[in-house]
Amino acid sequence: MTEDPRDRAKTQYAYGQAAFERGSYREAVEFFEEAVKLAKATTPLGGEIQTWLVNAYSAVGRQNDAIALCQALARHPDLETRKQGKNLLYILQAPQLQRPTNWMTEIPALDNLSQDGSQSSGGSGYSTAAKAAPRSRPKPEPVPLDPSQINTKDNGFLWAALVGVALVLGGLLWLS
Repeated sequence: MTEDPRDRAKTQYAYGQAAFERGSYREAVEFFEEAVKLAKATTPLGGEIQTWLVNAYSAVGRQNDAIALCQALARHPDLETRKQGKNLLYILQAPQLQRPTNWMTEIPALDNLSQDGSQSSGGSGYSTAAKAAPRSRPKPEPVPLDPSQINTKDNGFLWAALVGVALVLGGLLWLS
């Protein structure tokens, strides 16, 4: 007995989602492309798979493929898929804003650093010496509050709020 193509499509789709969620985007693209072939692109399931495929294309840097697929999804027979396709297309075609350099932190390449921070001339960059355990800092004790500085006077707002709540509840009970 052979497996139904729709069931195989759902299986490939699930594999693609799992690959995407663990960051294996190229693998996810392969699963999603296979699932679309099996599910027929014009079905609601096919549209859902293609929506995931747009995200996977974008994640692997295939922006042109992602935009082209979104344009196709914007004409999909399923209403929900059309909406998602248009929304994704809007996002993918949005202009990239330039960020000021002071907003970003440059992360240095750690390939050529040894453990003590000096440049090494090769190797793995890790020494066999054990790392020193970080020293724990004592936590500062909270400053105790002076009871004489706490406002204990009656707050008129509290009474006004309670009266307002009572009026609303009474009105609701009267209307029901």
